[in-house]
Amino acid sequence: MKLSKIIIAVLLSAPVYFFSCKAKDSDIQAKITEKFSATPDLAGANASVSDGVATLTGEVKDDAAKGQAEAAAKDVKGVKSVVNNLTITPPPPPPANVIPDSALSQGVIDATKDFPTVSASVNNGEVTLTGSIQRSDLTRLMQSLNSLHPIKINNQLNVK
Repeated sequence: MKLSKIIIAVLLSAPVYFFSCKAKDSDIQAKITEKFSATPDLAGANASVSDGVATLTGEVKDDAAKGQAEAAAKDVKGVKSVVNNLTITPPPPPPANVIPDSALSQGVIDATKDFPTVSASVNNGEVTLTGSIQRSDLTRLMQSLNSLHPIKINNQLNVK
């Protein structure tokens, strides 16, 4: 009788023991996050884990970092599979083709020469207009100035 009680106790506690040894999703996620934190190239990567499936999100600098993040996640005990939704950070836009102030100034002088009541100055690629102009002439002046591709036109003109 005593032996049968022991066998029953062992059989009833065995499933509890086996299920408690299974890695918890939160522990898996913490280990993946720890690996990502230890690698500067993976600073923008995040992981969430559900039923042993790790889902990676965020931005990394290139394909190599994306692959590295996936490999690091797969290497964690308890991860069944990895869904890699990481994106690659787009490269910065090329610098704008800014005309030097000296060349822009010459173009502004040519554009405003037919408008004696208009004064213009150029600073860091921005054109500032002061003075007065007839409404009928404003469109022609602005088209001439826009064709020079300044960074900005500050129109402080008094339109009559």
